Amino acid sequence: MSKTTLKEKIDLQKLPVHIATIMDGNGRWAKAKGKIRVFGHKNGVKAVREITEGCAELGVPFLTLYAFSTENWGRPKFEVNALMSLLVETIGKELKTLNDNNIKLKAIGDLSKLPGRTRNALLNAIDQTKDHTRMTLTLALNYSSRWELTRTMKSIAQKVKDGQLDPDQINEHTIQQHLSTHDIPDPELMIRTSGELRISNYLLWQLAYAELYFTDILWPDFTRESLYHAIIDFQNRERRFGKTGDQVIG
Repeated sequence: MSKTTLKEKIDLQKLPVHIATIMDGNGRWAKAKGKIRVFGHKNGVKAVREITEGCAELGVPFLTLYAFSTENWGRPKFEVNALMSLLVETIGKELKTLNDNNIKLKAIGDLSKLPGRTRNALLNAIDQTKDHTRMTLTLALNYSSRWELTRTMKSIAQKVKDGQLDPDQINEHTIQQHLSTHDIPDPELMIRTSGELRISNYLLWQLAYAELYFTDILWPDFTRESLYHAIIDFQNRERRFGKTGDQVIG
């Protein structure tokens, strides 16, 4: 009798609709190998491919990757420049794969602050994949949740000032519709690698009821098997949304 694989243990009827990921540990992975941090970022691209293809094969409709935060500009200039160049290189290499696999690319964050070459490569890939329907891959670039929420509040306040919106009509739905992610569902599962136990200013509003999964695996070592472990863990949890366990079972 053949042994059941990890992938076969996944209930395809109970997949998270949206998985969000914090790709952490590239620098530590490189340091452990006696290399500079950029070496870790380059090897982290393989993990991006692993989780993207893994989600697409399973049928997860939405995947969001935290690629570069607003706080990351404070890193050494050499590392930041290398990350921006790596992004251009990776988009160029992976565009055919996105097209061949019917995957739409999106981005959230203040893209206006990205170097021109990086922004142009990103926007070109977004345009070329805009009609794809199998899965939506969103990159959070120059993103932070506080930036997003501040931008959201300003947008709502301007509409109130212009008489387009009654303050008494503002509710959760109003805020949701002004977020960068207004056109995709909130994440149901958030995965963070490297053993850090925090969400680092990432999708604070959207993660309100997400299941959080933390693993000690450093991002360059994250594989499809790692993804399967996270999804199985998610499927074994009882999601109550404020109700009691008995109510959920009932």
